[in-house]
Amino acid sequence: MGFPVSLRIDDEGDFTGAADAVFAWLREADVRFSPFKPDSEVSRYGRGALADGELSADLTEVLGLCADLRGATGGAFDARLPGRGFDPCAVVKGWSVQRAAGLLTAAGARRFCLNAGGDVFVSGGPWRVGIRHPEQADQVCAVLAVTDAAVATSGGYERGEHILDGRTGRPATGLLSLTVVAPTLTEADATATAAFALGADGPAWAAARTGCEVFAIDTARQVLRTRGLPVAQGLP
Repeated sequence: MGFPVSLRIDDEGDFTGAADAVFAWLREADVRFSPFKPDSEVSRYGRGALADGELSADLTEVLGLCADLRGATGGAFDARLPGRGFDPCAVVKGWSVQRAAGLLTAAGARRFCLNAGGDVFVSGGPWRVGIRHPEQADQVCAVLAVTDAAVATSGGYERGEHILDGRTGRPATGLLSLTVVAPTLTEADATATAAFALGADGPAWAAARTGCEVFAIDTARQVLRTRGLPVAQGLP
């Protein structure tokens, strides 16, 4: 998937098997859904080698999520950008990590933090989750107190201008970073990416989605955040 994944479990007991299952599933998801592997289900679907009736239930679910986001953003979020192959990574990342969290819950884990490339799902809590400053890598611009929820951030400071506005095919503009807190990482990660693609309209759009709280910094260095954002007490 191109990013590090870490897991911390604070419950008593042996969760080695559950942890192994988490990483086995994420490796499986990478093999099945990577658009960079020519034999993956996503790549075969993207080049027309699979008909709709041949798709797995998982890919059908991912396609539905992509279509919903495309409609909700008026095309700003699009897994089928002109000149590029079908790429659902912005949906698959959060979706697959949330399923991994479900494996832990099913195994009896109640207090854990699953961190996938800086996007996290936490069970129990509160956990303190920092939002990295988009222009100062050694600083955080806010610290959240999160319980049984997910936090995802989109921006250009790690991978450059990789988020495109599907309406124009050009890199999204208007925001330096946008963070979403939501009940699941499926929702948080996809919403953060879609909102960033929307540019200046993204924070309000994300804030209007059910269960989402937002922290954003625009290109004028203005901070935009929702009233329900779970900021840790005594911190910015």
